[in-house]
Amino acid sequence: MPLAVYILGLGIFTQGTSEFMLSGLLPNLSDDLGVSIPDAGLLISAFAIGMVVGAPLLAVATLKWPRRTALVALQAVFIAAHIVGALAPGYGVLFATRVISALAYAGFWGVAVATAVALVPANAKGKAVAVVAGGLTLATIVGVPAGTVLSQFAGWRAAFWGVAVLTLVSLACSVFAIPGGKGSADEARTVRAELRAMARPQLWLSYAVTAFSFGAVIVTFSYLASLLTDVTGLAEGWVPVLLALFGVGGLLGMVIGGRTAEAYPIRTLALGTGVLAVASALLAVLAENTVVTVALIFVLGLAGYVTNPILQSRVFVVAPGAPTLVGATNTSAFNVGNTLAPALGGMTISAGFGFESVAWVGAALAAAGLLGTLWAGHLQYRNRPAAEGAVVASGGGAGRKELDQDGQPARAGRA
Repeated sequence: MPLAVYILGLGIFTQGTSEFMLSGLLPNLSDDLGVSIPDAGLLISAFAIGMVVGAPLLAVATLKWPRRTALVALQAVFIAAHIVGALAPGYGVLFATRVISALAYAGFWGVAVATAVALVPANAKGKAVAVVAGGLTLATIVGVPAGTVLSQFAGWRAAFWGVAVLTLVSLACSVFAIPGGKGSADEARTVRAELRAMARPQLWLSYAVTAFSFGAVIVTFSYLASLLTDVTGLAEGWVPVLLALFGVGGLLGMVIGGRTAEAYPIRTLALGTGVLAVASALLAVLAENTVVTVALIFVLGLAGYVTNPILQSRVFVVAPGAPTLVGATNTSAFNVGNTLAPALGGMTISAGFGFESVAWVGAALAAAGLLGTLWAGHLQYRNRPAAEGAVVASGGGAGRKELDQDGQPARAGRA
């Protein structure tokens, strides 16, 4: 695996830490800025909405840039926003910096994944995506807890400074490790060409599966601390330990998913979303049982993230003619789930169904993701015989063409 792929993962780690670290900073931040906890929580929503909007917009804005230039510029904007955030005199300025940070981070995600898959051969694309996306999993295991501890000793602003410094290190590494230049003629891209390449039903089905599957993970994770203390009856001191256990399961899932993404994409997606649906339903029913709950938290992390490399890499196979825009839009799909699923969970809690009800929401979303996956598999199987017939008609044997994940003959140079 090229060093540049790991550098891209480092960039996701530093910026991903900022994406999730506010959950541990809210009390400190609320007191310092003189706002309520719910108002402080809007800073998290602002970041998620910025990700949804920013990914495709920044992908279009930087489409004709050399990828290294785009990656460095987006990290520079992210760093500047965090420096301003660390110095913010009030809530309004900080809110604006969260939106700007999210826009830059969303653009970085799209370009980073497109860059990673372009740097490796076809049989390693899923693994490359797993390495890049693994930076976010490490952020939840290492970066977020470290930011929380730092804020407890030096204030929430110190966490923002820490993220800015780490991202500066990532930027410097990108300058030296990411290949420069404009790429080959095959990589010449225009907005019109990429939009035309995205007009495929399988691609938008994949986006729906992404939103449902990730939403199923994040809805339970968002309220996990409250579920553990109020329903399971664990002391608050156990919450960080079990959140880390979830992250360990997620990291293992990423490794497994990265190894199976190329050979068994549909099977891995179906298995992951199916297990996620069952585990979420069991948690909703058995949340009062400590041993079962602990085991299910690990399973939720494993099943929730084993699908991530496939969800990230499959869109490049389905629509190889739009390497930047498909990845950026997929980032938006992840954040649609990240935004709407917790809101659905909050609605069930407000309706009086208790914290365990969020696991039922997760089970329903995972089931929807499973149905979408099965439908994608059906479309792939239905299209395959016609494509294979075309291959046989063209001569077969040594001239046999490979089929893409739509069951269509793969064109030369396709991802």
